Amino acid sequence: MRASRVRCWSTGFFLSFAFAIPAFAQQAPANGYFDNTGRQDVLSGGVRMIPITTPQGEFRVWTKRVGNNPTIKVLLLHGGPGATHEYFEGFDSFLPGAGVEYYYYDQLGSAYSDQPDDMTPFLSIEHYVEEVEQVRQALGLDNGNFYLLGNSWGGLLAIEYALKYQQHLKGLVVSNMVSSIPAYNRYAEEVLMKEMDPADLAEIKRLEAAKQYTDPSYEKLLQPHYERHILRMPSEQWPEPVVRSFAHINPEVYVPMQGPSELGASGILVDWDRTDDLSRITVPTLVIGAQYDTMDPAFKRMMADRLPNGRYLHCPNGSHLAMYDDQAVYMEGLIDFLRDVDAGRAIKPEATATPR
Repeated sequence: MRASRVRCWSTGFFLSFAFAIPAFAQQAPANGYFDNTGRQDVLSGGVRMIPITTPQGEFRVWTKRVGNNPTIKVLLLHGGPGATHEYFEGFDSFLPGAGVEYYYYDQLGSAYSDQPDDMTPFLSIEHYVEEVEQVRQALGLDNGNFYLLGNSWGGLLAIEYALKYQQHLKGLVVSNMVSSIPAYNRYAEEVLMKEMDPADLAEIKRLEAAKQYTDPSYEKLLQPHYERHILRMPSEQWPEPVVRSFAHINPEVYVPMQGPSELGASGILVDWDRTDDLSRITVPTLVIGAQYDTMDPAFKRMMADRLPNGRYLHCPNGSHLAMYDDQAVYMEGLIDFLRDVDAGRAIKPEATATPR
């Protein structure tokens, strides 16, 4: 569920991918894709600060539109909680060429949006669901065009939004997120931890028991885990938008919601489980999993089976950020799903994309 905490992501360089942009993302955008006539965000290059009304007063959240497409508009929900939209910037290499209109969005408490001095009243699923709904209304999205894509914590939020407001959705994408935090924790305990060096794991648990999460050795011991299950590249090669986004994580949001440990959740979300409610989500839904993710890909495949109109996309070389380490598979599968829903084609129960 994590995008991990601030101190872990302080180094890294932009990665130049060796492969060419696949054909599926090279198609010319539809006429008018770059036409901003009549848009109220022209002056700011697509950026809008949207007012959000809460019981604690009014605040503003940051959004940015890219492109125009009257029938495919994707709102991106970032992970963390408390990360930023920035790690989605790799989408810029693919979605404009496919003619997809999409919106970056920093949730309240994240770097580009307002950050109240006391985040405590806002640290709930209920708050963020209502925040997404207010953003949807402000952007003028509806069930004729509105797709919601959530990654990690954003996937949890997307599930919750769909359970309350799916009447406004045209399609849903749950990326690298399971529908149960207890299942996430079990997978970490029963699978991921057993892959680690026993001595290293023992020292990590000792540091966690002593609440020494800022000890430099804690991050050093976890680095192999990050490079295997978060983003499968040496950390010094991680793409710059990922490094920038993780450096901006707000611990006042992340730690209370996720918990301080990097090997499972222990915060406000610890008991969250919506697996039994997946059958209530009837809109076309793409569940994206990856072989080396921090979350069980078999569980995600099961989620797609339980969704009445679900499809599973497997990224065989990917991890938690499969949009980077299995990028061509991830993007082709996502774009195919958006186009299939837009064209009214049947959503197959499973899709395993291969680069063209």
